[in-house]
Amino acid sequence: MIGEEAAALVACFAPDDCYGVAWTLLHLIETGPNPVLKTKPAPDANEWHHQLHDRAVFEEPNPTT
Repeated sequence: MIGEEAAALVACFAPDDCYGVAWTLLHLIETGPNPVLKTKPAPDANEWHHQLHDRAVFEEPNPTT
């Protein structure tokens, strides 16, 4: 999946998890080549935007130098 497609999918999150569709959407977005949400979402942003951002931030490995 190209980055533009993943970014477009972020807008598809509903306020609820849509019977598990949100998790599928989240995993699909995560398969993209780069993190989609590069900045921290606003405090009132959708919970799935926070989840996606947090998973990208905490998943990146720390460089060992």
